[in-house]
Amino acid sequence: MKITRWVFAALLAVAVIGAGTLYARYQAALIEAQQRLAAFAVEQVQTRSGPLAYAEAGDGPPVLMIHGSGGGYDQGLSMAGPLAERGYKIISPSRFGYPGSPAPEDRSANAQADVFVDLLDALGLDQVAVIGGSAGARSALAFAIRHPERCAALILIVPALDVPGLPPVEPWSPLQERLVKAALRSDFLFWLAIEFMPDRMTRLVLATDPALVAAAGPAEQARVARIRRSILPVSARAEGLWADTVGGYGDLDVRRIAVPTLAISAEDDFFDTATSARHIAAMVDGAELIVYPDGGHIWIGRGKEMFDTIAAFIDRIAGNPTNGQ
Repeated sequence: MKITRWVFAALLAVAVIGAGTLYARYQAALIEAQQRLAAFAVEQVQTRSGPLAYAEAGDGPPVLMIHGSGGGYDQGLSMAGPLAERGYKIISPSRFGYPGSPAPEDRSANAQADVFVDLLDALGLDQVAVIGGSAGARSALAFAIRHPERCAALILIVPALDVPGLPPVEPWSPLQERLVKAALRSDFLFWLAIEFMPDRMTRLVLATDPALVAAAGPAEQARVARIRRSILPVSARAEGLWADTVGGYGDLDVRRIAVPTLAISAEDDFFDTATSARHIAAMVDGAELIVYPDGGHIWIGRGKEMFDTIAAFIDRIAGNPTNGQ
């Protein structure tokens, strides 16, 4: 009996120490994520919908980068970093519900598009090229439709959109909604997932085949790991993530787009953004389309080619020689 109690006590001690070590690792990861966000030179402007946070990088012709789900000004700057290196100034706002931009009552793509006009006015910019990445494509489309005079060109990268005519997504039950909202606010649960199930998170959250990542070089593998970690703190992005989860096209009529448009996707994107890109290209007069045979939602192995193409597209529209070539 005494031996049994000693064994139980020893196992309990090991479990407590293990749990403490695990939580310490989580705390260190969370602090690192919070410090990373705080390191950006973030500004806020007052808009018709409330405060809007943004950050900038690079010098040159201005490009408005609208981030995707799980992002913020940090994701936008990271996503468009290759353009900053090619001689562009990247302006990256946080969409509604993401870091520094509180979610107003009207969180529609149209309302988001309108506050981008307020941002450009505050920066003294008449017109910019606009890039919408993933779920950011919704408000990028709305901006091009509602404010064509401010949009020099529209580039949609892996546009995560509901395509009209396809079966709608089955709505969640109230219980499912509560569970998802709770998960989005838990930094610890998200950290556990990316720490101990990185391949599954790459598949589910980044919509990219883990085998594709495993076959890529060390630089791409490190980029994917950074993308996963960059979603922390997920609690700071919960409102925006929820809005993206239940959002869609809304009342956007893409046939009204009259600005030069480029849509880019990959066939193996698990979010099926290739269908969205093809729909945009078919509905927008003169739109250009690129669908890579592979690369997933985060364009594994396609980055240089893709950003060279985007830079050439922007410069061709502006009548300038391609930057950084």
